[in-house]
Amino acid sequence: MIPLIYALPGNEAFAGALARHLVAETGHIETRTFPDGETYLRLLTEPMERDVILVCTLDRPDAKLAPLIFAADTARSLGARRVGLVAPYLCYLRQDSRFHSGEAITSTSIGRILSASFDWLITVDPHLHRYASLGEVYTLASRVVAAAPRLADWISRDVPNPVLIGPDVESQQWVAQVAKLAGAPWQVLEKERLGDFDVRISLPDPDRLRGRTPVLVDDIISSARTMIAAARHVTELGHPPPVCLAVHAIFSAESHALLTAAAGRIVTTNTVTHGTNKIDMAADIATAIAGLLRKE
Repeated sequence: MIPLIYALPGNEAFAGALARHLVAETGHIETRTFPDGETYLRLLTEPMERDVILVCTLDRPDAKLAPLIFAADTARSLGARRVGLVAPYLCYLRQDSRFHSGEAITSTSIGRILSASFDWLITVDPHLHRYASLGEVYTLASRVVAAAPRLADWISRDVPNPVLIGPDVESQQWVAQVAKLAGAPWQVLEKERLGDFDVRISLPDPDRLRGRTPVLVDDIISSARTMIAAARHVTELGHPPPVCLAVHAIFSAESHALLTAAAGRIVTTNTVTHGTNKIDMAADIATAIAGLLRKE
C-alpha cells in the first residue's frame, strides 16, 4: 500500500510535492482551536496499516508541536504501520549545553519527545553546533538531506562568475562544500572582537572578488546581523551588493527588510516558506523517504 502523507497546517504545498514525487496519497487533517486555546485534531483519512508521513517544518515551533504530537499519537492509535516525521527545518538545536545552572537543554528534551512519538525523522541540514550527528539527540531512525548540491546548482545556473563568502569561521566547512560543487573560489570573513559590543570584520583577500559576483552563503538566516554586516563590508570595499544565499529562511523581526537593503538578492530553499524561496528541496527529501521506507 502506498504511503499516506498528512500535512500539518501551513505545510500543504510541500506535502503535495512530496506526494507527487513518491506516488503517495495525501491525507486530510481537521484542526481547530478551542476557546481556551487547546487543539482539536481529527484525521479524516484512515491510517490503518499504512506508512504514515507527517509533514511539518518546525520554525516558530511552540504552537506547532502539540498538534504534531497529537497527530502522530492519533495515527498510531488508529493502526498506522509506522509514523514518520518530515521536518524540513528542525527546531530546538541551539541549546545543546547547560551554560548556567538550572537551564533546560532543550535540544535533548525535544529529541526525547519526538523520538517517543515517531519511528523515523527526515530533515535538511540541522544546525547541530556541538553535536556530531542527530544520533546524539534522537534515538529514532533519522536521515539528513544536504542542501549543498541544490545551492551549488542554483549558483552555477543563476550567478555569473561567482565567488562564495562565508560570514564567519563556523560557516567555513559549509561554504567550502558548496564552492567545490559549484566550481567557484571561496573565502571566509575574519572577525576581530574589539569589545563586548564591537566587532570588526574583514575579507582576508578582497582582491579575489574583483570581476566576480560575491555570494554570501550560510545555513540559516535568523537575526541576519552577521550577514548584514558582511554584505555592507563587501559593498564598502567597492564590490557590488552580494547575493545572500541560505538554506533556512527563519528571518526574525525586521531582519528581512534590513538584509534586503544591504543585499543584491536574497535566495533560500523552501524548507521554511518565505518569499525568498527559489530552491526546491522536495525531490531530495522524497528520495530520502523512499530509501528509508525500503530499508525498513
